[in-house]
Amino acid sequence: NISYNPLLRIHPSHFNHLTQLQSLALEGIEIPDIQTKMFLPMKNLSHIYFKKFQYCSYAPHVRSCKPNTDGISSFEDLLANMVLRVSVWVMAFITCFGNLLVIGMRSLIRAENNLHAACIKVLCCADCLMGVYLFFVGVFDVKFRGQYNRNALLWMESVECRTIGFLAMLSSEVSVLLLTYLTLEKFLVIVFPFSNLRPGKLQTGVILSSIWLTGFLIAAVPLMNEDIFGNYYGRNGVCFPLHSDRQEKPTAKGYSTGIFLGLNLVAFLVIVFSYSSMFYSIYKTGINAADLRSRLHRDVAVANRFFFIVFSDALCWIPIFLVKVLSLLEVEIPDTISSWVVIFILPINSALNPILYTLTTSFFREQVELLLCRWQRRHTLKKDRKSLTSSTIFMETSRPQCCQPPAYLQQLSLVEADPRYA
Repeated sequence: NISYNPLLRIHPSHFNHLTQLQSLALEGIEIPDIQTKMFLPMKNLSHIYFKKFQYCSYAPHVRSCKPNTDGISSFEDLLANMVLRVSVWVMAFITCFGNLLVIGMRSLIRAENNLHAACIKVLCCADCLMGVYLFFVGVFDVKFRGQYNRNALLWMESVECRTIGFLAMLSSEVSVLLLTYLTLEKFLVIVFPFSNLRPGKLQTGVILSSIWLTGFLIAAVPLMNEDIFGNYYGRNGVCFPLHSDRQEKPTAKGYSTGIFLGLNLVAFLVIVFSYSSMFYSIYKTGINAADLRSRLHRDVAVANRFFFIVFSDALCWIPIFLVKVLSLLEVEIPDTISSWVVIFILPINSALNPILYTLTTSFFREQVELLLCRWQRRHTLKKDRKSLTSSTIFMETSRPQCCQPPAYLQQLSLVEADPRYA
């Protein structure tokens, strides 16, 4: 037992002659240059005690290693508990299904603003990558079930781990940049309605391409030079570089801080400021409206929608900002927090964006209702053709009533049928 010994460095050959040792306690000792060959000579070692769970992967032949979890992974499994194992599949399904549904529906339904609809579909493609990331985390959890520690080091250094980490970072950053662009576009149109600052088809294409290129570069730069960044994505079992530690290279730590507490924090503040300004502008414009009830309906609808957009961003990013700041300050963070942040908090925006930007808009609901109405009319016509009753009479009497949008949709459409509020 050499726990809490003030060692500054453990040489790789320190334990070479301890071939009969059965238990080794290294608790409280930092081992920044830890290597697998340090522990291989101890063939009879059955129990080992480290300061960090991550060190356990460097002694895969040892039967019992403590601590046996980092909150994400355990000695046996990539995902430490049943809640995480189930949740990763649920979140993957919700994220992929919701975004694919919106892409399909946006392709079928006539768009109120073609450029805006194209941006939303691109946003859904980016968010769908987060679902793909979660799906592969679930697949590899199943693959390593019951024997994770034997494969932990190989897994975290594998091409597969780096690839899914790259996908998660690409999805996250493209989504953040796209949401910021959509917010600024809406801000300029609503707050400055008489300006000619609306991007055309070419400008929109260039901006979307630039956002994807920027996101790709942000995610790919750490993979270009391992000597500078180390194993950037392989710091934990879920391959996402959220929590900083002393083993992380200074360049990687600075890069991660620049992304999460620089770019993403600025984007979040821009979104909050822009939506606050937009709502104030809409409220101020509506003060002189003649119909008070109609204006109140409109303001409440817009306020609710804006609130949930900002709230979902805050719910996603504020916990990530806090975890990153605390880890940089070397504050002890409970192990389970990282797992909840990566599996539940990080995908929140990807799962909610389809609902907030498409499924809750009155225009979209109205178009879906019209599609269902037409389908019902065609189905009824087919049945009527088989009967003796003339289908023409049915069409003339039923069409106006069926395709008329409900009253509450007509009121909300005052806002959202206008491209400025789409």
